[in-house]
Amino acid sequence: MRSLLTAAAISLAFTLFLTPVFLRLFRKWGWGQVIRTPEDIHNPSHAAKRGTPTMGGTIFIVGTIVGYLVGTFTGNNPPTISGLLVIWMMVGFGTVGFIDDFMKVRSQRSLGLSGWRKIVGQIIVTIPFGIVALNFPNRVNQTPASEYISVFRDLPLLSLFALGPILGWLLYLAWVSFIGVAASNSVNVTDGLDGLAAGSGIFVTGAYSLIAFWQVQQVCTNVAEAVQPACYNTRDPFDLAIISAAFVGALVGFLWWNAPKAKVFMGDCGSMAIGGVIAAMAILTRTELLLVLVAGVYVIASGSVILQRAYFKITRGKRLFLMSPLHHHLEMRGWSEVTIVVRMWIIAGMLAVSGVGFFYVEWLSRA
Repeated sequence: MRSLLTAAAISLAFTLFLTPVFLRLFRKWGWGQVIRTPEDIHNPSHAAKRGTPTMGGTIFIVGTIVGYLVGTFTGNNPPTISGLLVIWMMVGFGTVGFIDDFMKVRSQRSLGLSGWRKIVGQIIVTIPFGIVALNFPNRVNQTPASEYISVFRDLPLLSLFALGPILGWLLYLAWVSFIGVAASNSVNVTDGLDGLAAGSGIFVTGAYSLIAFWQVQQVCTNVAEAVQPACYNTRDPFDLAIISAAFVGALVGFLWWNAPKAKVFMGDCGSMAIGGVIAAMAILTRTELLLVLVAGVYVIASGSVILQRAYFKITRGKRLFLMSPLHHHLEMRGWSEVTIVVRMWIIAGMLAVSGVGFFYVEWLSRA
């Protein structure tokens, strides 16, 4: 418990007190936000945000790593392969976003990496994650990830290796890549209003920290699950709880400066890093399909974009929303930014709590 609390506290202190130092550097380096022109976005009110320091995701990425390392070693719980895999996804996806942000800042245009280049970069990060995660078994043969699709735990009838090892590896890596790309891009499209993505990320990652901590108490100590029907085959759940708690702490400190009216934006660097952490936590806690509910606020945002494009093509030019994603539609309907952000936080909290609740109810049904 000391490791978990220390990690969260150090990460919180790092982003809360050191963000002003980073902002001075960002201004010196010219890392100002590029806002699309009114002709592009049809929402000229966003033009006032032009020049606000961006790439703030680097702050909470560094803060998370510092808090995690201090917490693990202070509490005599050295980092495990599971915790390092979460860091890999956070830093890897954050790097893809950083490249995109840097291209925008350097050219002073809102065009960075193309959509497909972002996806390729995300897959390049996810493939090594998937390979390593299916190796390094512990003394009871638990690997960080699993060959099974999961909801609250692995589903024995949904093995990705049922058709053989070669096809199994291809299906497994495709599944892991899909989760990573979908989570990262869903957070990315949600990051359009001050504090929206960061505040929602606190609820979502916090829910996964609770899930991992509960798994610590119910981890399988025998390979025969029949002996322990309610246990979880999660490797290193306590380390997963530590890294997610560190990430929550870093986001809370960052939100102090990112809440409306934001003094700093996280940029694609930050939004993709959040998506990477969420995807990694879902895969490593064996709750992949539960991710849809726990991170439902991000699903709503990306789903509204998909619906908008599908409706536009089906109706040959008509629009379902005034603008997608949904939070921009609400802006166009006259809602204030603060109202939208706070209500989306409420939705994020309710969905995350619902996910944890269903997770616990499933355990009760087995216990």
